[in-house]
Amino acid sequence: MTLPLEGIRVADFTWVWAGPHCTLQLAHLGAEVIRVESASRTCVTRLLPPFADGQPGRNRSGYFNQYNQGKLSLALDLKRSEAVAVALDLVAQCDIVCENFAAGVMARMGLGYDVLRQQRPDLIMIALSGYGATGPESDFVSYGPAQVPLSGLSSLTGYVDWPPMHVGISYGDPNGGAHGAVAVLAALLHRDRTGEGQYIDLSQWETGIAVLGEGVLEQSAHGAQPPRSGNRDPHMAPHGVFRCAGEQRWVAIAVRDEAEWQRFAALLDASLCTDERFADLAARKANEDALEEIVGAWTRPQAAEAVVERLQAARIPASVSMNSKDIAEDPQLLASDFFVHHAHPEVGTRLHLGIPWTMSDTPCRVRRAAPCLGEHTDDVLSRIIGYDAKRIAALHEAGVLA
Repeated sequence: MTLPLEGIRVADFTWVWAGPHCTLQLAHLGAEVIRVESASRTCVTRLLPPFADGQPGRNRSGYFNQYNQGKLSLALDLKRSEAVAVALDLVAQCDIVCENFAAGVMARMGLGYDVLRQQRPDLIMIALSGYGATGPESDFVSYGPAQVPLSGLSSLTGYVDWPPMHVGISYGDPNGGAHGAVAVLAALLHRDRTGEGQYIDLSQWETGIAVLGEGVLEQSAHGAQPPRSGNRDPHMAPHGVFRCAGEQRWVAIAVRDEAEWQRFAALLDASLCTDERFADLAARKANEDALEEIVGAWTRPQAAEAVVERLQAARIPASVSMNSKDIAEDPQLLASDFFVHHAHPEVGTRLHLGIPWTMSDTPCRVRRAAPCLGEHTDDVLSRIIGYDAKRIAALHEAGVLA
């Protein structure tokens, strides 16, 4: 069976997380993604732990190997004019170019959109910069952790009377990457209809704001900043994460309406069903401290899994607050074949997260492990660009392919 993007080729000049996450989605969909990278400016994620068996190395980072599954690696030292010429020849054979450097970097290397579309007039190019290509702050540099407070997400995260808090990951990166993949797919549809390529200017800042509709609307509608409220929710009670039996075992519970409250209360204590303190949402919010004490007293002696089983049987949303071990061993995820195991030339076969969707007619799959740096250089130069062995050998000798 053909894959959704089979026959589409991507020149991937991205690095760190946001850009590689974008091109990972394209690889999952069947595109041939060629990661252009260099040992002289190694991607940050090749140097970050966790490393396989605790042994550092450019090809041993679990971080890099997760977000670059299914891609090829072409080593090019783009500080060299000869390497830029090779990159231009590569682009001529590609449908899409992706990059996520600061605005203007690609143009200064001689690889701006105006130059690249001369190589291929119907080229689609996406730039996933922090602030976008226009405006007074377009030349600002950006990084994932700073994007979380920049978007306003930190202002909504935290407890009452606490300062803004981070969310645990550099959320702006994968969020920007996912938005970027959607934009590329839309541009491919447009090209299919019109024959025209285009340039996509994506601001990772704006993609962060785009998922915070409720917070922004509160300000625009009422002129007020939504208060931080920890794990609570203004429209549900109880709503939170509650301690269970065992070391650091917790369960998340969300009671959405009165019918669910009645079923939940009956499980805890039938008298709660008629307790005036909890008669409706307004009453439960007014007495939320007392309510959470009751819920916590009920969950603490029980295993988190047992709590979830009881609540789900009553059709009440609840889940274990999972750690990495829980996720890796979860029977639902194992049954859905979410995890993949591919042999890697240097670290062997390791578990990685796979594709979070299934398609009935064009089933996607992770086709290979992440590449070692420069692993496919000769293959790309010969098979895709069309260089002969003599020219490839000369480029190696000149130190361009590094």
